[in-house]
Amino acid sequence: MSLIVSNLQCTRGDRQLFSGLNFLLNPQQLLFLEGRNGSGKTTLIRTLCGLFIADKGEIEWQNQAIEEHLEVYRKALFYLGHLNAIKGDLTALENLQFNHAMSGQQSTDDELLDALERIGLFGYEDFPTRQLSQGQKRRVALARLIINKSPLWILDEPFVALDVAAVELLQQIISQHIKAGGMAILTTHQAVPLTEGEIQHINLDDFATNSDELGQESYV
Repeated sequence: MSLIVSNLQCTRGDRQLFSGLNFLLNPQQLLFLEGRNGSGKTTLIRTLCGLFIADKGEIEWQNQAIEEHLEVYRKALFYLGHLNAIKGDLTALENLQFNHAMSGQQSTDDELLDALERIGLFGYEDFPTRQLSQGQKRRVALARLIINKSPLWILDEPFVALDVAAVELLQQIISQHIKAGGMAILTTHQAVPLTEGEIQHINLDDFATNSDELGQESYV
């Protein structure tokens, strides 16, 4: 079980973001993706999730191109982006129940409540999430990681709006996932110990063909 990216090239509008990108991600590996604003981090993540089609290259999961078995690939994938993807009228528990059911995975309510407690939301399970702070809303979204069984996690700025204790806890959750045989790709502008040491590291600035234009298009 591995994710293989071969000679990937992506363009937005009339600007080529990066080309010649290659990497192999195996179980128990973490890939830290970085680059200046406009280098194509979000475009790459969307491409890895099967939401954007690359100009060139191939992405393979279990030695098959992802477009040939997209449903199987997406079941193996958990994506967390900048938005929390929670519904304000639902409680923290109801959001977790809904999102977990949509993933096709099963957990008991006790397991979901344990996840909310571990992420620091004990006592807030029955609050409509519109009443929660931004940090608490982010914790509701992150609670999904505790119960998620997908082998591949793609996390775009997962530490946003978290306090120091929550950042430390999230690093532990990701590390446990990796040690248990999972894989993760993440971006972050925050300096955290998780992105140091013996991990895979890709800087998209190194694959840009027009590096002088980086940072001009914040939507990428």
